[in-house]
Amino acid sequence: MVETVRSESQEPRIVDRRMRRHQRGDKYRLTAIGGLAALSLDALSSVAYGPEAIVLVLIAAGAAAVSWTLPVSLAIAALLLVLVVSYRQVIAVHPDGGGSYAVAKKDLGRSASLLAAAGLVIDYVLTVAVSLAAGAASLASAFPVLADHLLLITLIGLAVLTVINLVGVAESAKVLVGPTLLFIVAIFAVIVVGLARPEPVAVIGVDRGPIVPIDAIGIVLLLKAFSAGCSALTGVEAIANAVPAFRTPAVQRAQRTEVGLGVLLCGMLLGLAVLIRRHHTVPREDVTLLAQLSAAAFGTGWPFYVTNLAVTLALCLAANTSFGGLPVLLSLLAKDHRVAHLFALRSERPVFRYGVGALAVVAATVLIIVDAETHRLLPVYAVGVFIGFTISQTGLVRHWRTQRGTGWIARAALNGFGAILTAVAAVVLLAEKFTEGAWLLVIIVPALIILFARTESYYGSVAEQLSLGRIPALPPQSPDPEPMLIVIPVVAVSEVAARALRTAQAMNGEIVAVAAEIDSASIRRLSRQWKEWDPGVPLTVLPCPHRSLVTTLVGYVRNQTRYGRQVMVLLAQVEAHRWWQRPLHNPRGPVLAAALRARTDAVIATLAVRLD
Repeated sequence: MVETVRSESQEPRIVDRRMRRHQRGDKYRLTAIGGLAALSLDALSSVAYGPEAIVLVLIAAGAAAVSWTLPVSLAIAALLLVLVVSYRQVIAVHPDGGGSYAVAKKDLGRSASLLAAAGLVIDYVLTVAVSLAAGAASLASAFPVLADHLLLITLIGLAVLTVINLVGVAESAKVLVGPTLLFIVAIFAVIVVGLARPEPVAVIGVDRGPIVPIDAIGIVLLLKAFSAGCSALTGVEAIANAVPAFRTPAVQRAQRTEVGLGVLLCGMLLGLAVLIRRHHTVPREDVTLLAQLSAAAFGTGWPFYVTNLAVTLALCLAANTSFGGLPVLLSLLAKDHRVAHLFALRSERPVFRYGVGALAVVAATVLIIVDAETHRLLPVYAVGVFIGFTISQTGLVRHWRTQRGTGWIARAALNGFGAILTAVAAVVLLAEKFTEGAWLLVIIVPALIILFARTESYYGSVAEQLSLGRIPALPPQSPDPEPMLIVIPVVAVSEVAARALRTAQAMNGEIVAVAAEIDSASIRRLSRQWKEWDPGVPLTVLPCPHRSLVTTLVGYVRNQTRYGRQVMVLLAQVEAHRWWQRPLHNPRGPVLAAALRARTDAVIATLAVRLD
């Protein structure tokens, strides 16, 4: 016999375009620019609500206290610098992604890694909800008629974003480059033009009346403002969590993207803070602070509307950061046996489809619960973010102390300083916002940790019972094995029954066709037709006093397997050609298969009889 080697040109062509790209290598993965578009909108767009969060705290000391926005923003920018440097180190040390989870798992142990995973999951889910809710609010600032439809707007945006990400992260990056560039240009235009104006061109929104001071400027108030403003740092860790999505060399590209994100975010944050201080901007009814700054720079003409639409679009698409990061995190947790293994599976398209779908469902649920109100989400959101920040900084301190390479003391000191800052911010924010929703973290975080731990324990028990990782004992050899009994349920003499019998005859077992006596007239007709057909296999009629095919067949099979005999049930079922035709057929096969698998030890085989 002569074998011929199949040439590469003869390999079967992969139909799905995205899968062909995946097989070719990383040509279609993220570049630094693509990564900035796909993974940084969460952080960049947070300037739409970060500076406003600072001002909302400071006005407790009166309108004049908004001048402290710039010093507080400078402190946040310093923390941003520490975080950017830190996450560049995380990217280098953990090129497989995972961010704070990977750091905690390697350097801090199991408990810290479970806490980090819980914090990241909360962060990713709320990133989607907060970004979409804030985007809807920004849109309503420009178009007040939409104010009563915020939830609908957020759910539509979520559906669109989910579809985009099911196509794949590289493709979604291409979609996001334009909106990201437009947002960056719009924000810097507001800053530059606004600083060039001696006074605001236009003032929008309804005046809240005189601002009565209820607090004094002091360290406590400034710490509260700092903690609230740190919501502008959300998303800084997303690039470190999604390093595998970058094109080779992935580490260097991800690090450059992280630096680019830090520079842009710092420039926006400080520029807006200077603008707020210069124009003494305070919150007004029915508009966001950023919309006020836009009107102050451009008036209420078309540049104002373009800017607010760009902000709205950026906030909506900022949720893409989570769609890029959470599926990767869930795949890492699945490999560690801490969530269901299906989250580690890629679909026929090169995306973690189950992770994308789960994120969409949970985020939609959160939006519906809070009715798309951003202020109800921010307390839980910001504290969850700082959990990850603190753990990643602390983990790197231990990493440098263990490795003790060149310059490890300076690196450890930098990360230790960052850990202290983020920990203080988390504690202050949790204490201040505890009664406003932050108390939910006391329930959600332990619940997630218990879920991860119980799942890991379950998989460990399964591995022990199935002897995974060990060579099992050989099965005993019987000198005269009894042939397998092949049971074929029959409801009519047809081509379905004929194909089932032909398939069973090829298996060299003892074949028995069975029918349940649900209706006497029908069973007499079936017996007469079977006798006329005479396929060489007897038809056994099973008594059916309760008129239940499932109960009757399960009882028969259990009787046959009671003494250790091997039994196979061959279920033939019709498969319609078109999807809309499938519900028209009796779902007897799947129902029987589910019942037999759950209640018997038989082997269940399904034979598809396809229609043209």
